[in-house]
Amino acid sequence: MKKIGILFGQEHSFPPAFVARVNQKTGGKDIVAEFVRIDKVIQGEPCGYDVVIDRISQDVPFYRAWLKNAALTGTAVVNNPFWWSADDKFFNNALATKIGVAVPRTVLLPSHELPTDTNDKSFRNLGYPLDWEAIFNYVGWPAFFKPFSGGGWKNVYRLHNREEFFRAYNDTGQLVMMLQEEIKFDMYFRCYSIDQRHVRIMPYEPRHPFHL
Repeated sequence: MKKIGILFGQEHSFPPAFVARVNQKTGGKDIVAEFVRIDKVIQGEPCGYDVVIDRISQDVPFYRAWLKNAALTGTAVVNNPFWWSADDKFFNNALATKIGVAVPRTVLLPSHELPTDTNDKSFRNLGYPLDWEAIFNYVGWPAFFKPFSGGGWKNVYRLHNREEFFRAYNDTGQLVMMLQEEIKFDMYFRCYSIDQRHVRIMPYEPRHPFHL
């Protein structure tokens, strides 16, 4: 029997609905869906699932390592855990500029605080101070200030001037951030893709509460 597992964290709606829907459609024959259970992880050993739907590894490094081992031993993992390691919002924007996709003006900024186990000498190649005038003139105001990687609308600021920027920057600790031009949009869509062949385009309103 084929097994589909869903790996998740604090969410309560999608995972049980997904499991119930899969099992309803298959009748529990040949294919069964369940919540992933991990009680040991041995290098190069299969995890027991044919497919894993990942909803949480972006926040849990242990799960990311487990998923890579699972993929190596034959499990189909959605989303690809190896691409996640190479993927971030700043890289995606930079890539878009090279393939002709219009994106907001964006700059990458070092963390306000030194990362753990580093000191001033670790950053001897970094110009100080940064060319703030050039950065602000390029991006303009208002602007969004957010981590260069990750999601969930965490640590996102909408800023109107340099004074607000430096107040926000002081609060970001060791997060690597990016400053991004605000785009006034009329329509907003998210595109979900499976295997670069199946694409679902969905209207989305980021200004609404998450449950709408």
